[in-house]
Amino acid sequence: MGSRIDHYSHYAFPVATVHAALVDENYWRSRLAEIGGPGATLEDVRTGDGTIDLHMTQSIPAEHLPSFVTNFHPGDLVIHRHESWQPVTGDRATGRFSAHVDGLPGKVDGTSTMAPDGAGTIVEIDGEAEVRIPFLGGKIEGIIVEQIVELFDVERTFTAKWLSEPH
Repeated sequence: MGSRIDHYSHYAFPVATVHAALVDENYWRSRLAEIGGPGATLEDVRTGDGTIDLHMTQSIPAEHLPSFVTNFHPGDLVIHRHESWQPVTGDRATGRFSAHVDGLPGKVDGTSTMAPDGAGTIVEIDGEAEVRIPFLGGKIEGIIVEQIVELFDVERTFTAKWLSEPH
């Protein structure tokens, strides 16, 4: 059994505006360029009729990792991420995300739900990190969840800024 990931992002914009950003290839390219980290690349993007399906690669430099992680997995962690969003239906949209790290027996996956929240929008992320390593898996999962939540906070800040600027 893995470790839960729960995260909420609130935006002072309507669902249609937030959704339009999250299905815009230019948004993703800008986001990766600004906050994607060293060597971040957008590998594949497919858009159409209010949807997006994309694959990206990011990395965490070894010097930013705890020693017990680098003892088990020397070098940078190369992360392959997948994210998709469906069209807005009524006043909601749903998405999926997943990630895995080269050389690490585990995964991260979950769902995203976008819905109105007062005058704005809330994006709820519900997921799980699972690392299948005896004795260390739970500890590594905890670090992964902590890093993912920090990343989601940085991505929320970028998205709020993106939404407030003309494009």
